[in-house]
This record gives sequence, C-alpha cells and structure tokens, in this order.
Amino acid sequence: MSVVTVSQKGWVVIPAELRAKYQWQTGDRVKVVDYGGVVSLVPVLRHPEEEGMGRLQTRGRSLLRALGRTRDAERRREQARK
Repeated sequence: MSVVTVSQKGWVVIPAELRAKYQWQTGDRVKVVDYGGVVSLVPVLRHPEEEGMGRLQTRGRSLLRALGRTRDAERRREQARK
C-alpha cells in the first residue's frame, strides 16, 4: 500500500507500480469517484464500444451495432448542421 501527499494545488502522484499495473500512460484520463468515504480512480475508456466488445454476449440483435448506427446518425446530423 502506498501513501501519497496531496499538493497545494490538489495534485496527487500515482505511484509508478500502480501506473505500470494498470498500464496508465501520460495523458490517460481517469474519473474520480466518491463511494461514500472511499475515493476511487476509474479509467475513462477511449473507445468504449471496442473495449467493451464481448462483455454482453447475447443472442439476437446486437446492442453494439445499434449503438454504432445511432452514433453514426448523430454524426451525420451534426455535420449537416455545419
């Protein structure tokens, strides 16, 4: 267990062994989540659709494909507005 110090600016340095364990690189983003007295760092996924592939194995229609189609349609609408 590592102990870190909060700087005057509110910065905290994540120990190198934890950055290596979770493969966090410079520029990676994490969410800070408060679980009622326990603070946790949760990585923000860069490509949530791709990184979540296979997590919800179901038969029938693909939720991932539906999400992709919805996002594509939103992008087209945004491009049309410009």
